[in-house]
Amino acid sequence: MVEIYIDSQSGILTEERDGRRYQTSCALGKNGVIAADEKREGDNKTPLGCWPVRGALLRPDRFSFVDSPSFHLQDIKIPWRWIRPDDGWCDDSRYGCYNQPVTLPFSGSAESLWRNDALYDIIITLGYNDRPAFPDLGSAIFLHCRILGRKTAGCVAVMPDFLENLLVRLQLGDSLKIF
Repeated sequence: MVEIYIDSQSGILTEERDGRRYQTSCALGKNGVIAADEKREGDNKTPLGCWPVRGALLRPDRFSFVDSPSFHLQDIKIPWRWIRPDDGWCDDSRYGCYNQPVTLPFSGSAESLWRNDALYDIIITLGYNDRPAFPDLGSAIFLHCRILGRKTAGCVAVMPDFLENLLVRLQLGDSLKIF
């Protein structure tokens, strides 16, 4: 049995798989956590609940394992693709593609996935408000890289080395539980 969960009070992410336990500190929303049914776009809160892992987005010019002899892209068991400079994520609930990837420039509001900082070098997309997406309930809730001392806009962030290792252990059917 696989469990990936976050104790929002302690700020610890735990993964239990095959009799092993992996733990790390994590950053959550700037304004704390909130019940999923109370989550709103732009509130800077992380939604509580159990969110399925959907896939991964990787920044090709910064992904440290690209040239590593001990890591092979085929080791990734979840759907993934490279992030491109024109990739965005729609956070404008007036659009039918709300909480979905878009190509920039985009006529509505969208977050760029190609960032100058390292936050989105690895993104694990989570199944929050996505099947279907309801207007204004929040978008782009990801598990992504962390910069120490920074909270998120509602995502979960962990240090890049932990996320790189987690990436090759993730499987379809895994979920991230935030309580």
